[in-house]
Amino acid sequence: MEFDEQKFEKVKQETKDFYSGVSKVRCPYLQAEVHFNEDGFNHLLAKSWNRGRSAKEQYARLKLLPQAIDIIKDSHTLQEFDECQMFVRQKINSRWEKRLKMVRYYIFVAFLRERAIRLKIIIKEIEGGVPFFWSIYPSWKIKTRYDGSPKKVFYSGDPEED
Repeated sequence: MEFDEQKFEKVKQETKDFYSGVSKVRCPYLQAEVHFNEDGFNHLLAKSWNRGRSAKEQYARLKLLPQAIDIIKDSHTLQEFDECQMFVRQKINSRWEKRLKMVRYYIFVAFLRERAIRLKIIIKEIEGGVPFFWSIYPSWKIKTRYDGSPKKVFYSGDPEED
């Protein structure tokens, strides 16, 4: 199946409009508001501030975004947690600087029965800030083995890039 660039651009614009209409959503597990800021939307399009994602990967994440809001609203159980100190790029006094901060990742998993996919939603919290939406992605995909049979491949790894 060939990738349709016009369809991708349309989905990208619709999702951007949808995303900008959502400012925050209450998460029962965190007992706090999860903010939907520009960083989260940009992370759907790029792994880091200077490394983009492929158009197909962007498209998949953009199409899944509306489910993230419902999953965050209903999340009472945390499936994964990661905490580390890292240099965070922040704008301070009109300049971009890197500062060492404690960063926490809260990862929620949901299974969408009607679409038979398992999604991971990552909420990021930087020391001194509020929790915000960071990413959504399918936590597995089906690959075809050499003999034609399906094989599930699980995603795992660095929450900063996933």
